[in-house]
Amino acid sequence: MADPKGFLTTGREVAETRPVTERVRDWNEVHVPGSLLPIISKQAGRCMDCGIPFCHNGCPLGNLIPEWNDYAYREDWAAASERLHATNNFPEFTGRLCPAPCESACVLGINQPAVTIKNVEVSIIDKAWGNGDVTPQPPERLSGKTVAVIGSGPAGLAAAQQLTRAGHTVAVYERADRIGGLLRYGIPEFKMEKSHINRRIEQMRAEGTKFRTETEIGRDIDAARLRRRYDAVVIAAGATVSRDLPVPGRELNGVHFAMEYLPLANKVQEGDLTVSPITAEGKHVVVIGGGDTGADCVGTAHRQGALSVTQLEIMPRPGDERNANQPWPTFPMLYKVTSAHEEGGERVYSVSTTHFEGDEDGNVQALHLVEVEFKDGGLEQKPGTERRIPAQLVTLAMGFTGTDRSNGLVQQFGLELDERGNVARDADFATNVDGVFVAGDAGRGQSLIVWAIAEGRSAARGVDRFLTGASALPAPIRPTDRALMV
Repeated sequence: MADPKGFLTTGREVAETRPVTERVRDWNEVHVPGSLLPIISKQAGRCMDCGIPFCHNGCPLGNLIPEWNDYAYREDWAAASERLHATNNFPEFTGRLCPAPCESACVLGINQPAVTIKNVEVSIIDKAWGNGDVTPQPPERLSGKTVAVIGSGPAGLAAAQQLTRAGHTVAVYERADRIGGLLRYGIPEFKMEKSHINRRIEQMRAEGTKFRTETEIGRDIDAARLRRRYDAVVIAAGATVSRDLPVPGRELNGVHFAMEYLPLANKVQEGDLTVSPITAEGKHVVVIGGGDTGADCVGTAHRQGALSVTQLEIMPRPGDERNANQPWPTFPMLYKVTSAHEEGGERVYSVSTTHFEGDEDGNVQALHLVEVEFKDGGLEQKPGTERRIPAQLVTLAMGFTGTDRSNGLVQQFGLELDERGNVARDADFATNVDGVFVAGDAGRGQSLIVWAIAEGRSAARGVDRFLTGASALPAPIRPTDRALMV
């Protein structure tokens, strides 16, 4: 184990963030660069090396957390990186973006602050990149088999890298102009700078993976023709259909899906645009939806110079501590203050939007809401609680309802869907179409980045076995596995 007295003598410390007044004036990551390394070895030493490490169950990737904590404690960064990459293709993504269900399952967290697993993870990978320990791993020989991967988010990239390393010739198709999926255009720069994606892409190119951008399967290339061209296909197109809010005034100018708003801000940072066509500058902004995407909209609005930012959530405010019906080691629903929330704005819970109000030119000017409560299993409005708040920009961040069916991909392949509208698959992540597999949100529904990477790795094993008859690739999860929740 690491330090036998670590958690007894060392308290929990997390990454230091830059002052709010400084960071809202730029788009750099919010944490102070290099602030973790002076403290991270001691933090890794807090790991108890439990007889039964429940952190393994909390993470769908099955990360070998006690092992790389031990190496980080001893500052053996090369060995720590090897253990980290043994289960995770992209720890620099998860170390920045994952809500860390592993920490919720940490045994130390029963009665003390959990180990800072996420901070240790990102420290190891950043150190590995700095030391040159992350290098291309091209296959020793080629199989002669070809695979098309549709979508370049974390599931598609994980599947592509695993299959490339297994010796197959892999081409990744992405409908956007750059590789990365929601990592590229859904995650703001202040949460993860895109240089982290770029260097992984270069590693994958050096290993032999091919990338085809601005190519949408179903529109630019017929899906059936793609299937005939490749020996196997992996659909990792995500669950990109945003949940709408069908209330009066939805058609007004200034009411946008979050995924209409966020990508434009990222395109400004990429240098494609000087100013975003949808900007919060000088406006009262309302974000509908209390999840991570909503928080991303909040932080983006702050940086664009919003007059005010209000985030609405239909559910009640979560508690600060675990509820009795969410015991360790399940992932609890807790009140979370992200870096975006630290920067300002108001959060309003237990409210529902009744309608939007516009001006004579069709621009949204206000939002009308009412307080709600759950009664007898249903949602009821509370009489006399209606109110109006100013809003010149509204972003809808209420989640996603399934994979895109408007582009013809589902119909052209002839794919079957499950009862939730996701692409149906069997135990090997195979769809009803021979040689076509599905991974990530397209098959699971909206989920976390760790589940996406785990699905990509598992689907890659199914594809490899389909192509060769056997596979040595790991499969961390089954399609039916679910998060450790109650």
